[in-house]
Amino acid sequence: MPDTVLIVVDSFSGQIDAEMAKSALESAGIESMIQSDSAGGMRPHLAWAGGGFKLLVRTEDEEAARQVLEPTDKRG
Repeated sequence: MPDTVLIVVDSFSGQIDAEMAKSALESAGIESMIQSDSAGGMRPHLAWAGGGFKLLVRTEDEEAARQVLEPTDKRG
């Protein structure tokens, strides 16, 4: 992704929740990635110090990603 600008659309305290959100975006055709610092999964508690597990998408996909991630009870 050269010259691609990424934006954080959500953050999670646990990796499983982040992976589920990433999967929902992929199902909608939106590429995403999870950013965290957990020493390669060996020290998951480190992710908390760095702001948790951040879900990133391209800036042009931000609006669509937020719609996918919006809770169903808030959709109109």
